[in-house]
Amino acid sequence: MTKSALTLLFLFFAFFSFSQNTVPTKKIPETYKKHNTNITDDYAWLEKSETAEVKAWVTAQNELVEKHYVDVKKKHSSAYKIKEYDFYSSNPMPSQIGRYFYSLYRKDKATPASLFYRKTLNDSPVELFNPSRIYNNSNVFITDFFPSRHSKYVACEVNTNGSDKHEVKFVNITNNVALQETLTDVKYSDMNWNEDKGVFYTKNSNTRVFEIDSTFQLFYHEMGTSQIKDKLIFDATVSGNTFSYFTAENKLFIVENSKSEGKKIYHYASLTEPELKLQRFLEQESSAFHLLKIRKGKVYFSSGAYDWGEIRAFDFNDRSSETSVIPQIYTHLLVNSYFLDEYIVCKYKTIGKNYMIVYDYSGKFIRKFDIPYGMDFTMRFYDSTAKELFVSFFSHTIPYQNYRLNLENGEANHYFNDYIKPKPTIFPLNYFETKSITYKNRDNIDIPVTIIHKKGIALDGNNPTLLEAYGGFGMVSGPHYDTGLLHFLNKGGVYAFAEIRGGGERGKKWHTEGKGLKKINAFNDFIDAAEFLIREKYTSPNRLGISGGSHGGLVVGVAITQRPELFKVAIPIAGKYDMIKADLFTNGKINTAEYGSPDTPEGFEALLAYSPFHNIKETVNYPTTLIIAGDNDDRVTPFQSYKFAAKLQNREAQKNPVFLKTNQDAGHSGKVATYKDRIAEKAFFYDFLMYHLNQ
Repeated sequence: MTKSALTLLFLFFAFFSFSQNTVPTKKIPETYKKHNTNITDDYAWLEKSETAEVKAWVTAQNELVEKHYVDVKKKHSSAYKIKEYDFYSSNPMPSQIGRYFYSLYRKDKATPASLFYRKTLNDSPVELFNPSRIYNNSNVFITDFFPSRHSKYVACEVNTNGSDKHEVKFVNITNNVALQETLTDVKYSDMNWNEDKGVFYTKNSNTRVFEIDSTFQLFYHEMGTSQIKDKLIFDATVSGNTFSYFTAENKLFIVENSKSEGKKIYHYASLTEPELKLQRFLEQESSAFHLLKIRKGKVYFSSGAYDWGEIRAFDFNDRSSETSVIPQIYTHLLVNSYFLDEYIVCKYKTIGKNYMIVYDYSGKFIRKFDIPYGMDFTMRFYDSTAKELFVSFFSHTIPYQNYRLNLENGEANHYFNDYIKPKPTIFPLNYFETKSITYKNRDNIDIPVTIIHKKGIALDGNNPTLLEAYGGFGMVSGPHYDTGLLHFLNKGGVYAFAEIRGGGERGKKWHTEGKGLKKINAFNDFIDAAEFLIREKYTSPNRLGISGGSHGGLVVGVAITQRPELFKVAIPIAGKYDMIKADLFTNGKINTAEYGSPDTPEGFEALLAYSPFHNIKETVNYPTTLIIAGDNDDRVTPFQSYKFAAKLQNREAQKNPVFLKTNQDAGHSGKVATYKDRIAEKAFFYDFLMYHLNQ
């Protein structure tokens, strides 16, 4: 039989089976040996995601999801309410970069946002860059923008198909004209400017979407020239070392992470010389060394020797001149530091509480600003003339509140103008209760968890509950305002976020205790959070849903394969599930620093012990599951989700439905280009969750 005939036969069976509420998935056993262990993979053929056969299978899965959603929406349809809450929500003020103030606004709900700017904060916004006009494609959206040093140009980084490989377009701000020059194959890159002359960027050389990542080269683009003339500045292709870069003090700095030595090497080159000549200025620094700022000939950094974070400094030309500027505050995590003209502003986090302390550059305490309980903030800009810091406060249930903080007298006032106007709150401020507490895990360690619900809710074990976590890469999680979550809470739901080990919420050791060979600790902490919520009568196994994205998707995958009886619904998003093969694609090799490597016997054993794909048992009926992927996700490949879904579905014991939803022309962040897309994705998530938690 020919290949085309096989494809047609597959499509026929897919259609026939679709009418029976299932998608057939054939098994083609592929056996390989690793560390004297034979592993059989029945679904390796789904890794060939570009073939017609796999595409037909994905289409059939999506059709099954859409058919189910018709039934879901008969009982739960939240899109209207989410849009209403959005309309009444306030937004953050513009951010100032260089001379001007910038914002992203949507002119139409069916098209991506455009970039606007203001010369003063109270000016009417002027459109600078509209991706729809250039690309005529509603899937193309702005991911970031980078004004040049003197605000002559702005580099607009755009996502064209959902993947992490982007394009860059330029606009001349002075005359509001889009330039013809374009940078392509830009990946994992900021645009660091050399004054207004040109930009540095990292370029990807992959020829196939899901092959091992090859973003090892730093280029320089001179304005007014073609990309083919761009200069190669730094090349780590041979070493395979990762690197980052930035410009400061008329210099280019490159931070190289040595794979072989576990150290960092710092390079720099003067931008005032005719030719860039890289030279080393720091060598053999610990991998924990983190450079924060170079300012007026001083290097500000965190040594990594202090669990809760600190700031130290030395003269650029004298490494031995190191001094302590801001020491650690024990049990108070230094989340971020902002270097202003006269001050260093430090953001700290404790359990349920964020605050900021203002220091001068000698480390002298100036003042402290407390942030309301359960709220977080983002820095927008600093007015050095008025000594005012402009910030936006927000929480899970409170939209952005714009404030200006006077760093001299400590005054804090709401900020409004002709375009930033006050709005009434959607709910009274005491309508929801937020509490950040701890629970004891199986190792008798206190794990922070934030729990939100309507005030006065009965703790009778009957509340539909959503539990989430991330727990990887030392990431410090915080609240995010979500109108879909507001709807879920208003319908009587409980939301919980567990700050499990592997994240960075409780210091550097919190990360290392859930990393590599200790990664299992993160999953155990999450399972223990579920047991805590059940034990304390917030919910029950028949009313508990779990979700997480990226690393959080892995957390969910492990949880349902280790303790399926605890959960009613699982929604893992863009997760890794086959941990033995994860290093063979995209950025998997780089991530072995977080997960451990299957190439070592101990790493292989640890990964196999929790790898969700390999721990699915033939005799278990797993919870109702919705697996979400993006077909162009080149960070975590979509076929990780395909294989996990296929193996869960394709067993006689599986009675609860398992759905696979693959977003088309989308990547790791989902279908997010337009407001219409965002609402559809958010409504789908909460409709599915509430429908099945209330069954």
